[in-house]
Amino acid sequence: MKKTRYVLALALGGLSAFAHGAAPVNLIPMPAQLSVSGQGFTVTPQTTIFVDPGDPAARRTAEYLASLTAHTRHLQMQVKAGDADAGAIVLKLDPKAPITSPEGYTLDVYSAGIRIVARDEAGLFYGAVTAWQLMTPSPGTGDVRVEPVHIRDEPRFAWRGMMLDSARHFQTPAEVRTVIDQMAQHKLNTLHWHLTDDQGWRIEIKRYPELTRIGAWRTPPTLGKKAGAGRYGGFYTQDDIRAIVAYAAERHITVVPEIDMPGHAQAAVASYPELGVTGTRPPVSPDWGVNPYLYNVDDNTVHFLQNVLDEVMALFPSTYIHVGGDEAVKDQWKASAAVQARMHALGIKNEDALQTWFIDQMGGYLTAHGRRLIGWDEILEGGIPASATVMSWRGTQGAIDAAKQGHDVVLSPAPQLYLDQMQSDLPDETTGRLPSMSLKSYYDFEAVPKALNAAQAKHVLGMQANMWTEHMPTLRHVEHAVFPRMDALSEAAWTPAKERDWHGFLDRLPSQLARYRMQDIAYADSAFAPSIEVDRNAAIASGHANVTLSNQAKYGGVHYTTDGSEPNASSPLYVRPFAVNLPTTIKAVALAADGTPLADVRTRVLDLPSLRTRGTGELENCPGSDFRLRVQPTPDATSMAPTYLINVFDNCRMYRAAKLDGMAAIRVDTATLPRNYQLAHDAKLVKAYTSATPQGELVVRMDSCKGKPLASLPLPTDQPATFTLQGAMAKQAGTHDLCLVFTSPITGPIYGVGAVTLVPAEKAAP
Repeated sequence: MKKTRYVLALALGGLSAFAHGAAPVNLIPMPAQLSVSGQGFTVTPQTTIFVDPGDPAARRTAEYLASLTAHTRHLQMQVKAGDADAGAIVLKLDPKAPITSPEGYTLDVYSAGIRIVARDEAGLFYGAVTAWQLMTPSPGTGDVRVEPVHIRDEPRFAWRGMMLDSARHFQTPAEVRTVIDQMAQHKLNTLHWHLTDDQGWRIEIKRYPELTRIGAWRTPPTLGKKAGAGRYGGFYTQDDIRAIVAYAAERHITVVPEIDMPGHAQAAVASYPELGVTGTRPPVSPDWGVNPYLYNVDDNTVHFLQNVLDEVMALFPSTYIHVGGDEAVKDQWKASAAVQARMHALGIKNEDALQTWFIDQMGGYLTAHGRRLIGWDEILEGGIPASATVMSWRGTQGAIDAAKQGHDVVLSPAPQLYLDQMQSDLPDETTGRLPSMSLKSYYDFEAVPKALNAAQAKHVLGMQANMWTEHMPTLRHVEHAVFPRMDALSEAAWTPAKERDWHGFLDRLPSQLARYRMQDIAYADSAFAPSIEVDRNAAIASGHANVTLSNQAKYGGVHYTTDGSEPNASSPLYVRPFAVNLPTTIKAVALAADGTPLADVRTRVLDLPSLRTRGTGELENCPGSDFRLRVQPTPDATSMAPTYLINVFDNCRMYRAAKLDGMAAIRVDTATLPRNYQLAHDAKLVKAYTSATPQGELVVRMDSCKGKPLASLPLPTDQPATFTLQGAMAKQAGTHDLCLVFTSPITGPIYGVGAVTLVPAEKAAP
């Protein structure tokens, strides 16, 4: 009866019930073919992993499996060469195995053991990863019973990638290896490594030492009268890179380096000003966005970059070398007499065609060295080399156009596959771009555009998610952004489309979250975190609140308390909205079927002050611009909180549906944030307001941003990092929107709002 009530409660609460019948086989990504029959096998410390004598590839994979199992389950197994005993795990490479893909494998679990067969080492490796997942179906250590499965598996796409941006924020070699380890466990096979940009040059080039002596370091922006912290940066020595590339190769991951050109070149021009168009030395940029600096187009610069590519190719054996090609604003080229003369000499009519010529110089050079150029979809503008591959990021149209022209493509569109998009709109989310991209949106992404016919679809190599790090300064930020969306990515890239099942994926995900915890991966619980919602104004008016609980994935049983105690499986199970009297504290947690928490407990205090307060994520953009970004107090801050949701084009926020009866004052918790954004041609869209004082004010208007002014709060002249503005507000009745606009100069800082509180007359300062 209790189980029936549990499932019924899930259905009534709008949350999907757990699968009935046999427990799911907890594999991610789901194999192409899987059946369950017969008896399982128990793996113990006495279980041996056998490989054929004289097969170093199989032994490498066996040692990897043994090491991973020992690390995550504390289950120590020996690896031996020779004929297998009964009750063993066998890894075998068989070039005659009936497997079509070099990354394919078969895996069988019998009562007498486990057998993995592949034609190539990559397939054997992925079979071993599957075996490891079968041996970690749930948290625990020691002996484990493995489901009796029969698997025949191969990937849907050849390119299953993740891009890691090390230019904006630097990860240590150990941190890069952590990312590689997780990619391998998800059967991803391409690490696109973004190594140069305006904000830093991260790869040692021995012929040009200034690239790292100068270009690898930036000075953070000043904030008011106070300078930022000391220099920020770092770079990878060539020995570091060789070691990382080898580490990835052992896990069957190809590292594709990106050396940006002709734009995103400011760090290089800061190192060698003669590479630039103006001849002057800029700083390594402390600003995010689209910077103006381009490489010039003379022969010396072309040869410089080809010399750089020589050292890059020596370090990276990948077929593909990424040359960027994106966001190259042509203003400097247009303004340069030397560049215009070069265009005339080459018979080139416009700057887009000049970029095509520039990219073609690099593409031809790479082709002559047995490599292939890949670039962002801007390289389509003006035509591209016949051998070039296009990575489509500005939506999917670039991939469609390129495939129709006969070019191979990788789907990597923004915002759908951008990992710096926030995972939810929860109030405790950390930094990132908006709109949020949920776990389900990743799972549902289809890499083959419907606009392509069957022949054109063959040019789709696969898909890739991009981890841009402007707002991800630490590995903890990166892990929060990447996991568990990497699980959804891996299944979308590996599993046949007809075998993908969102609800089955959710059933399998708790085991994967446990694997993250075993390995200290700081994944986000956003998909399962309870949202605690009330009608604020109704609660203020009546003294009680109707509470609705939900989570993004609509999965798990949500349990709650109303007395401030920690909820668990014995706490009330949410079925339908419930009423509470004010004041009270609601705590809620989503639990898996076995009672394991799917997310941390979420808490909401319900009292009059909190109901009259809106946090940064609850304030909307003012009309006119939908740009939203959640940022840290400083660009390189290492903490996960606090964060501030801002619009770099309009320093204005909306407090919707404010109940103003009896309110006499307003309090705004504020932060001074650096305006470190290069907006190129979009800079003209930044909105300026007329101010009454040199430093500006926070003006509160009613109903709209042109409405009646209710308060004007002067901003401090010394620009402290955080401060509170509080002042009288003209008394009004009824419910109205409030527009909060900062009239400070747009050459100065951006002001972030942490929270806005309406203060009743009896609480307002005299």
